[in-house]
Amino acid sequence: MSALPIVPKALTAYRPFWAKRFGPAPFLPMTRAEMEQLGWDSCDIIIVTGDAYVDHASFGMAVIGRTLEAQGFRVGIIAQPDWQSADAFKALGKPNLFFGVAAGNMDSMINRYTADRKIRSDDAYTPGGQGGKRPDRATLVYTQRCQEAFKDVPVVIGGIEASLRRIAHYDYWQDKVRRSVLVDSKADLLVYGNAERAIIEIAHRLARREPIETLTDVRGTAFMRRDGDPTADGWFELDSTEVDRPGRIDELISPYQIIEENTTCASNDEPDAPKPIKIHKTGRIAMPPRERTVVRLPAYETVKSDPVLYAHANRVLHLETNPGNARALVQRHGERDLWINPPPIPLTTAEMDHVFDLPYARSPHPSYADEAGSHDGATKIPAWEMIRFSVNIMRGCFGGCTFCSITEHEGRIIQSRSEDSVIREIEEMRDKVKGFTGIVSDLGGPTANMYRIGCKSPEIEAACRKPSCVYPGICPNLNTSHDPLIKMYRRARALPGVKKILIGSGLRYDLAVQSPEYVKELVTHHVGGYLKIAPEHTEGGPLSKMMKPGIGTYDRFKQMFEAASAAAGKKQYLIPYFIAAHPGTSDEDMMNLAIWLKKNGFRADQVQTFYPSPMATATAMYHSGKNPLKGISRDPDRGETVDIVRGERRRRLHKAFLRYHDANNWPLLREALKAMGRADLIGNGKHHLIPSYQPITDGSYESARRKNSTAVKPAVKPTVRTPMQPAAPRRGQIQTQHTGLPPRVTGSARTPAGRPGKPAKR
Repeated sequence: MSALPIVPKALTAYRPFWAKRFGPAPFLPMTRAEMEQLGWDSCDIIIVTGDAYVDHASFGMAVIGRTLEAQGFRVGIIAQPDWQSADAFKALGKPNLFFGVAAGNMDSMINRYTADRKIRSDDAYTPGGQGGKRPDRATLVYTQRCQEAFKDVPVVIGGIEASLRRIAHYDYWQDKVRRSVLVDSKADLLVYGNAERAIIEIAHRLARREPIETLTDVRGTAFMRRDGDPTADGWFELDSTEVDRPGRIDELISPYQIIEENTTCASNDEPDAPKPIKIHKTGRIAMPPRERTVVRLPAYETVKSDPVLYAHANRVLHLETNPGNARALVQRHGERDLWINPPPIPLTTAEMDHVFDLPYARSPHPSYADEAGSHDGATKIPAWEMIRFSVNIMRGCFGGCTFCSITEHEGRIIQSRSEDSVIREIEEMRDKVKGFTGIVSDLGGPTANMYRIGCKSPEIEAACRKPSCVYPGICPNLNTSHDPLIKMYRRARALPGVKKILIGSGLRYDLAVQSPEYVKELVTHHVGGYLKIAPEHTEGGPLSKMMKPGIGTYDRFKQMFEAASAAAGKKQYLIPYFIAAHPGTSDEDMMNLAIWLKKNGFRADQVQTFYPSPMATATAMYHSGKNPLKGISRDPDRGETVDIVRGERRRRLHKAFLRYHDANNWPLLREALKAMGRADLIGNGKHHLIPSYQPITDGSYESARRKNSTAVKPAVKPTVRTPMQPAAPRRGQIQTQHTGLPPRVTGSARTPAGRPGKPAKR
């Protein structure tokens, strides 16, 4: 397999649009009055978003808006519009080039519903955390309203929702396979992944008056094609429907096809003739150029009713995600083809610096301010508060966790900023952001410690088709040096006015153990009492479906963490996070995890249940019962069948094992343990998982996010505890996943374990 070096046009190499003369806006305008203050008579591009407008590089609408502004385009923002009519979409007038539509920083369905399909009452991307400010499937609704407002204006959809729904995908909320969001929305073009390259090219070409239907060669985009489209001429098509061997598509071409010595495409005179290929005299098949090859996936009408072919299509899709060797994909939807061009070329360090050095206000739009002109009161935007004093240092993740959508969206090639750019942002935050106390809440990204880590060889990286660089073990071609990150940490914390730099992003501990110096640096200077990591499980079955390392790696990191904490004279704690009900998890797996939790003294306050997000590999497992990480086959003796946790009762049981300490779960756990032949875990000793006594409970539990908890019923007077029943554990005796800290010394007198006739408070 050969991979040609691809040198894209730099983001800063375009000739600016004429409106560059207006200069940057303090905030991108949200009203006609703001446009008039800027001297604009119209917007060139209008971005419609489901999030409140925060002018910060962690918010998609700001990144795309400021990137386009730097190219000289006038960009307006319509944030969280009233979608009941088209009126709100006319607020800024008719855009000269196109509407850009995004649901927001989250998929609108995941934002609105819990993993149990219950409606959330809050929204972190809305002032005051108010829920219900965006519609379900916001990309579809917003696109329809844009088209109603100005029917002749092109609509380009993007963001995480469009990116993860760019192909026929399983929809957890309807429990069926839906068409591509491009088909359902009837938008003109879909942009997936990090969109800077694609959106800049689209904007400049539309500004040159190129019709949007001719933009079929932009990487990182998807579009619809009808039969007979002349722009499809010269493409070599491969069929992927050999379901038992979908991963080696190159080998599926028959050598008995018509052979023409010097041609690579079928004759236009015989459109139905088999497409010829070239064969060397040795008999080896010479593949056509990858950049002119398209892989045909099973049609939407096929995969919606055939889970095996759905799993196959998902497997092929993930094999074609490396920008260095990915081929275009095509999937039939009705009478038209959905074409998905190869992924965008990752940004260089200079281009990352350009994007992050743009003149962001680092604040929510003034229209969200309260009476005092502040964003800290009733109109506070929780997501803004979370990243207010944090700095994003990189993009991408090569972990390949099957339940995660980062790789599908941002890619697995790490795109890092320069150290100077990060330092400049910290200084700007220190000097300009209201409320900065000297504490930087995070220097991170999708993963805290992947900064400047990548393949040792560009040639190997361009040709690689592995879904993960760290599973089942760390690839020998991966450079695991943490030296650039250590150097940045040291320089950042030496800045005047910076008191402490914390690391809040998730840590890849299997990488961290490769650098003892990094662990020492992290633990000594950048942990605020506890550090969150995510082993996700303890058992090999589910871990193999997640593509996560074994719990032994966690134990090794824990030893290093505790040794470094002791050397620094600090008491610090690891907070492990786990997933319940992931595909491939048996009831026994969850029981063993619960035993591990109790043995290690953890009580999980926040329980993460597997959430089948669109396009993720684990979601394909959930829908099909097959493992796309291995060969797909209808033959039960080939491939791998995955145990799927379905149904409310079984999903609740798996959550109950994670919350083994909640008395509401004890009846369900007792029943399950007896059925599993493990009644020996029921009793009142320290070695038992759950007690044999049962107080009267209300059948609900309150999570750390109280608004999303099952409603707590009025309190019921508990039963009388007999002398043989031990008192319930007192609050603070066992460290929890939410805080991870040991009992606090308050100086108050010890309270009795429980008054006669009444259990102690939990």
